[in-house]
Amino acid sequence: MWARFTYIGKETRFITKLFKDKNIRVAFITNNKFGKRLSMEQKTHCKYDKNGVYQLTCPDSKMTYAGHTGLPFKIRFQENVIDFRYNNRRSKFAQHLLEKGHAIGKMEDIMEIVNFTRKGRMLNTLESSYIYKETKAENHINDKLTAKRNEIFEAILKNTTLRWIHSTITTEHPVK
Repeated sequence: MWARFTYIGKETRFITKLFKDKNIRVAFITNNKFGKRLSMEQKTHCKYDKNGVYQLTCPDSKMTYAGHTGLPFKIRFQENVIDFRYNNRRSKFAQHLLEKGHAIGKMEDIMEIVNFTRKGRMLNTLESSYIYKETKAENHINDKLTAKRNEIFEAILKNTTLRWIHSTITTEHPVK
């Protein structure tokens, strides 16, 4: 004979010990079904809920701002929107929009997710490479001080596109 219990913790173990003496086998089940978890993850994850390196493009001048965040991208975007609305000049992107009299656009239109990665050296290096690329193209809003000459970035720009390099780094060393 078998008895089936939904496992909810140590309480379930206590109750099932009572059945050992009665020659009844116990099987545990769970509500945590693999398929159920997969379908939930697909619904709840959005690229703007992750963090990494992003690029904001001014809708009017097409100038770009590269940045990184350990927060979700949508929160970082909201910080820029708040700085723009309340005339705070903490954000270089908001400062550019306010000084030039430009409008801010929707997140989906002006924010490009450049790379997903965790906090750390990789995040800082990826951000620096995009700032450097836009500085060379004279298409940046970032401080000029953040884009110092870098031989490695120069070699990358001469030989290939940065996007290809970053996608190669990401696929060879995926973020878990």
